[in-house]
Amino acid sequence: MNEDKRLAFFEKLSKHITNPVTELNYSSDFELLIAVMLSAQATDKSVNIATQKLFSVANTPQDMLDLGIDKLKQYISSIGLYNSKAINIIKTCESLLKDHDGKVPRTRDALEKLAGVGRKTANVVLNTAFGEPVMAVDTHIFRVSNRTGLATGKTVLAVEKALMKRIPKEFLVDAHHYLILHGRYTCMARNPKCGACVVFDECMFKDKYDWADLA
Repeated sequence: MNEDKRLAFFEKLSKHITNPVTELNYSSDFELLIAVMLSAQATDKSVNIATQKLFSVANTPQDMLDLGIDKLKQYISSIGLYNSKAINIIKTCESLLKDHDGKVPRTRDALEKLAGVGRKTANVVLNTAFGEPVMAVDTHIFRVSNRTGLATGKTVLAVEKALMKRIPKEFLVDAHHYLILHGRYTCMARNPKCGACVVFDECMFKDKYDWADLA
């Protein structure tokens, strides 16, 4: 996808997706961090159901520690890998209180030192909470980037680096949410809605005409 098409790609997405924000529910940087940690291998919907109850009783690092790991597990037991996630959340809360005055740090290095926080989670927090122009590549973004020809790569990190170079600067802050929402509701893995896609002309997906005919 050349530079002109990449610009048109994001111009069209920005007009179609008028509210490029996360679908995770949160009301503070800390709540966002916990929600993103819980979202690994889980849907945003399932996380929101769990955190609605969890955050009503524990929405600060100290509250979470006071809740304790056993009760925390009860609140998040509907989410996959909840045992390991609960352990990491408790460790992260301890670190936040010990090293960051209970606040979520604003650097990738500091975030990645927290238990259970990898590069993708750190990038989501940096982008969503602090408006940093970084790219968190999940399965949706990895698929959309490769399928459309926007930024190809065999690994998540390769795609992330390619996107950072190829996304027009004016769209970089919101690009994560443009791409994830496009992948979630239009450019799905099994049944992409090519016939209703606003970036059909820019997309380089070799089977797009076949899928458009099925729409």
